[in-house]
Amino acid sequence: MKNRLWAGAGALALAQAIAWQAHAEETAAAPSAVEEIVVLGRGEARQVQTVSGEELSLEAPGASPLKLVDKLPNVNLQAADPFGSYEWAARISIRSFNQSQLGFTLDDVPLGDMTYGNHNGLHISRAIAGENVGGVELAQGAGALDTASANNLGGSLKYVSRAPSAEFGGQVAGTAGSDSTYRGFVRLETGETPTGLRSYVSYSYNTADKWKGDGKQKHQQVNFKAVQPVGEGSLSGWLNWSKRRENDYQDMSLAMLERLGRNWDNISGDWDLIVRIAEIANNRGDTGVTPQRPQLGVTYPAPVISVDDAYYNAAGLRDDLVGAVTLDLPAGEAFKVRATVYGHNDEGQGLWGTPYVPSPNYAAAAATTDNAPISIRTTEYDLQRYGFVGSATLALGAHSVNAGVWYEDNEFNQARRYYGLNLAAPQRSFLDMQSNPFRTDWEYDFSTTTWQFHLQDSWRVTEQLTVNAGFKALSVENEGRTVFARTASLEKNGTIKAEKGFLPQAGVRYELTPDSELFAAYSRNMRAFPSSGTSGPFSSTQAGFEAIREDLKPEISDTFEAGWRFRTAGFQGVLAAYHVKFKDRLFAVPVGSGIVGNPSALSNVGGVTAKGFEAVGSWAFARDWSLFGSYAYNDSTYDDDTVDGNGAVVARTAGKTTVDTPKHLLKGELAYDDGAVFGRVSVSHLSKRYFTYENDQSVPSQTVAELAVGYRFSGSPLLEGLEAQVNVTNLFDEDYISTINSNGFPLRGDSQTLLPGAPRQVFVTLRKTF
Repeated sequence: MKNRLWAGAGALALAQAIAWQAHAEETAAAPSAVEEIVVLGRGEARQVQTVSGEELSLEAPGASPLKLVDKLPNVNLQAADPFGSYEWAARISIRSFNQSQLGFTLDDVPLGDMTYGNHNGLHISRAIAGENVGGVELAQGAGALDTASANNLGGSLKYVSRAPSAEFGGQVAGTAGSDSTYRGFVRLETGETPTGLRSYVSYSYNTADKWKGDGKQKHQQVNFKAVQPVGEGSLSGWLNWSKRRENDYQDMSLAMLERLGRNWDNISGDWDLIVRIAEIANNRGDTGVTPQRPQLGVTYPAPVISVDDAYYNAAGLRDDLVGAVTLDLPAGEAFKVRATVYGHNDEGQGLWGTPYVPSPNYAAAAATTDNAPISIRTTEYDLQRYGFVGSATLALGAHSVNAGVWYEDNEFNQARRYYGLNLAAPQRSFLDMQSNPFRTDWEYDFSTTTWQFHLQDSWRVTEQLTVNAGFKALSVENEGRTVFARTASLEKNGTIKAEKGFLPQAGVRYELTPDSELFAAYSRNMRAFPSSGTSGPFSSTQAGFEAIREDLKPEISDTFEAGWRFRTAGFQGVLAAYHVKFKDRLFAVPVGSGIVGNPSALSNVGGVTAKGFEAVGSWAFARDWSLFGSYAYNDSTYDDDTVDGNGAVVARTAGKTTVDTPKHLLKGELAYDDGAVFGRVSVSHLSKRYFTYENDQSVPSQTVAELAVGYRFSGSPLLEGLEAQVNVTNLFDEDYISTINSNGFPLRGDSQTLLPGAPRQVFVTLRKTF
């Protein structure tokens, strides 16, 4: 507690010192008003909020664009790093729906479900640098019908990149901070050329040590965007390149956290120790590997009690190139078309040093290479996808009719391989793409073809009443082909389709006054099956896949929501309630005794009911000051017990709270901005979360605060556009568990699937806009 008080006092003292300096330099010009950068869905028939990209500038530079929506109601964002961009740990859920059940787009381009397995898209942190985000629209209940997503069961995030400036200029920024964090960012704007063309190109470089253990987390990005006016419309194009290299943190369990503490991690800095642990595990029979050095005994060095307590190293590597061209063209005042063609190429590997498969020469006494009791196991990804998103809008009196189509062809290759390590010292870096494997377990090709059509009408019935109605039809066909299988049991071939021809959506908005409106909406959505050897229907054996292919149903959600929006001169707020029925929940269970080996396969195991309410408000209560707050209550439970293919109960889930779903989420922030001095302190509170389906294990509530303070210089051409900013994450150094499903959710009991949140860290940024 004393450390927290000192940290808080120091932060406030820093803010006060900057404020006194600003008052001393204040000119006769009036300070700027607090800019509204969060718009609470005015004019919408759904629960939706829009956040300006400027909000992200107050976060620590390099923060994930997911941070833009972190303070909005019913958003649960967790990460093991201070930036929210470390992908193995980054998780976002909304109204009890997890990341794989949400929709994500950037400038209309689908980003897939943003899962670590990378089978149908890429993470928003790789898609665009935070400095180039123009804004994001969050729909908690259901995205708009035109959202290009096959995962959108329970909400969507539609990101928009910033527009190129009309003036020549740019921005240069540098950040340094805790754990040897360094970030550089530069953007050059061409301004408007004689043809009206505007464009920019940017480059960013991040590097940081892990906050515990040994390892680096690096990221480079290049973003390019150009916009050319075409009559009353425009032709725009963008191309973004990303290279991410991340050493992983060790997954923990509750027992490990109690025994080893939150600073426990992989033993990447001590090769001799990890080799010894692997050899002892072999001697004990814990790995199934024939031991070669019995003289090392069978007792683990304290405090290790299991070979799974720590691994040598692990990493995630991703290389992406994604881009699009969009034509936005009105034809008079009554008709306009918008068409986007896009493409995406990804190469990636997820690596860890496994003691369960030794290097190929481990048993060869005379060997000096590839002879360690450990090897590098990878899951490898190669993705090429392209697609088209198009729509047309026609104004017919009081009606605005919109129709559109989305098509995507996705070719995904996935493989499991192993690479040898030398006993004397590991000759391979975990931050390099590996080559020349000594073993391949399996390799699969997946083809996914997606078609979506939508039609909707917005009808202005009266000056006060607007009714929206429409539907979408979604068809996703998944085909899997075995390229190589080490054993016959690993072969996977076949086709499965998720298809619904009528997914309706309707909404109504009634304007009580120009500053007060009621809204209500209903939507039905479907989540398609993933094409992956490690998730979805293809994660089973061939026999398991054949058993489920004809009867497996895609997950469906029905969302009802209603609310009231209101605003005054200095306040805007929303109160909303919702009820969601989620059916045909998918879960991997044994499919029945008739299948040889009784494999686990994806099965429909029942439904979920979620209900709750949300409140959010923004109040400019005094000159240069503002308050923002949101609260959400979520009661989400499983409707049924989980049963296997024979009808036997696998887990007593009926009436249990859904995993990773806090009942209470409370967010608040106090902000100040007088044009020179600016700052914000924010606090987030989540109640406890269960990480087992039977609710016998949970992590406690958490309250985490962050601080940002800065100063904008002025008075000379050199100082104009210059800013200094200090960010303090986890202000009071809270010891808490952040991510709770890094390795999935168990049915019951403790599990190595938890990641602690990062401790307090401090970052200093200098930024110059010219």
